Amino acid sequence: MLLFLSVPQPRPPGARTRAGAARAARWRRRQRLRLQQLRRLRGLLRGLRGRPGAGGRRRGRMALCGQAAGAASLPSELIVHIFSFLPAPDRLRASASCSHWRECLFYPALWPQLRVCLRVSPAEQPRLEFLMRKCGWFVRELRVEFAAENYLSGGGGPGGGGGADPGTGGEEVEALQLSTRWLEVLRTYLELVLCVLVSIRNNRNLQKFSLFGDISVLQQQGNLSNTYLNKVDPDGKKIKQIQQLFEEILSNSRQLKWLSCGFMLEIVTPTSLSSLSNSIANTMEHLSLLDNNIPGNSTLITAVELERFVNLRSLALDFCDFTAEMARVLSDSNHVPLQRLSLLVHNVSVMHKSLDNMPNDEHWKALSRRSPSLRVYIMAFDIKSEDMLKILKPSIPLERIHFDSYITCVSGAIVDLISRQYDKFLTHFILMNDVIDTSGFPDLSDNRNEDPLVLLAWRCTKLSLLAIHGYTVWAHNLIAIARLRGCNLKVLEVTEESIDFDQGELADQDVDPVHNLIEQVSLGLGQPWHAVMDIESLSVFTEPNRHFYREMQSFSEDI
Repeated sequence: MLLFLSVPQPRPPGARTRAGAARAARWRRRQRLRLQQLRRLRGLLRGLRGRPGAGGRRRGRMALCGQAAGAASLPSELIVHIFSFLPAPDRLRASASCSHWRECLFYPALWPQLRVCLRVSPAEQPRLEFLMRKCGWFVRELRVEFAAENYLSGGGGPGGGGGADPGTGGEEVEALQLSTRWLEVLRTYLELVLCVLVSIRNNRNLQKFSLFGDISVLQQQGNLSNTYLNKVDPDGKKIKQIQQLFEEILSNSRQLKWLSCGFMLEIVTPTSLSSLSNSIANTMEHLSLLDNNIPGNSTLITAVELERFVNLRSLALDFCDFTAEMARVLSDSNHVPLQRLSLLVHNVSVMHKSLDNMPNDEHWKALSRRSPSLRVYIMAFDIKSEDMLKILKPSIPLERIHFDSYITCVSGAIVDLISRQYDKFLTHFILMNDVIDTSGFPDLSDNRNEDPLVLLAWRCTKLSLLAIHGYTVWAHNLIAIARLRGCNLKVLEVTEESIDFDQGELADQDVDPVHNLIEQVSLGLGQPWHAVMDIESLSVFTEPNRHFYREMQSFSEDI
């Protein structure tokens, strides 16, 4: 049985006059049109429900709409509106329902942001090409991260694993296989970078552009860029093409506000930023150029070039590139106050570049006066204590610091200096050590009345994150840290192998020292706590470059 909508028909206003009759006729037409729209909408909803019924009843409903009703008959605008409420995975699954929905999937309004994390693998190339072909020309925010395969460490992957017999020249065979895999990854890396840059070269809507390349794996045994790059790209054509495409993107940009390039092999050159027009440079809000492979005294940006970026609110650079002249430029009255500054101190840069041009304490005071809300984030890779004493000026508004050591360890004096100088600002303190030492982890409290880490927790009242691996942390000191900072210490990550117990605690047979530690720290923090059992689960340890880059991004976005 068919249902018909009954719409009340009140007496048209002014129907007795000729003009009133015309108005009444127009009013009736509007009523009939409204009735048709209601019937069409009811038919569409019934078609979407898909209720089973007799063929005559279904035909009657379709006849009511005047056309076949179903998901495929929805207008594109409505499908795009539905897609806008779905997360990306659900959006992709919904688009598989029919060809019409697939056509609506890559509507520009649905993809204002695109964040892609890629393994440097040949299998990723066709997927990346498809995605960039669809979205590259209109996306407003693009963030791409490249990650090399784990098989570069020598275990498995293309070309076979390294299981040769050492007695029959196995080391030479393994080295050859590893070299072949490195060449393959580097070749794929260049192709993927080209794919990304080619797809956005004419995108004038791009507002945020971030690139991260995990080339640290390609440099585990030193600077491999020249050795392997010459084999993959002997005449340098691909590298030149990549550099020209990057400069073309900068020159074509009309709305770019955020530019970030970290650890990307051979992309940014000292002349790249000159491709930006003055109007874009004047409105740029974030600039990040991190690359510790620039030879000699070359820098990716100079103080003269920085003068164009008058609207810059966050900046990330190699520490050796951040000179006293740059601090003077940022302190100038025609520059907006800088709010976030991230600095990477790498032993490679310190070896090849001088620290003589770095800002002194007066420069930091002037910068802090001009930018009262300025906060600084420093990451130090294998920096000697004497160099850190030169770098850590008292007037730096240091909020976060991350030490990562492979050769040299951080001393207790450095930790004590940080707790005394930056007690008003420090919120994040990360201490990582991967030095192979058969005598055990270094103890920062040696020859000291108080443990430097406990003093850090006592002095730095804003401390909210503390992560430690590779340094001895005594159980009673860990309990003291938890009690001092309490629930304000949101993250306390200490690896199990870093924790040590006093002989008195181990001798007490009535108390399990491990259980007691977990209980006391949990009570101090006001939340359940456990030591980190698997160091490989800590990205800050396994991927320090990526961790720093992501933390720098969130640090700069949190303005």
